[in-house]
Amino acid sequence: MNHAPMPAPLGAIAHRVMLERGLQPEFSQDAKAELAAITRPASPSGPDVRDLRELLWCSIDNDDSRDLDQLSVAVSADDGVRILVAIADVDALVAIGSAIDAHAATNTTSVYTAAGIFPMLPEK
Repeated sequence: MNHAPMPAPLGAIAHRVMLERGLQPEFSQDAKAELAAITRPASPSGPDVRDLRELLWCSIDNDDSRDLDQLSVAVSADDGVRILVAIADVDALVAIGSAIDAHAATNTTSVYTAAGIFPMLPEK
């Protein structure tokens, strides 16, 4: 009796497909070392930096998204309504040309599969 091979677990399939598409399913040792060296949040700097955490920001991302990199809020203004957009300043902690930056440049986004999420940036 000839049996067809059993399908690989979903995680192994997702990992293989990431590689087949030229993506990096795992962070390199260099990227992991860079992540370990980050010991604090980025320091706000610049004359235009304002603390707007009291506003009711929203995101189009779902609850399990790993890419909360932009938010928006509508606020009243003298001339109507003003839409504010907050965009993540990743290079405040991730140096351009670093191993983490190279991983992000290769994948360009977090990849969501039924087996799990392959994040563009490592979580700290």
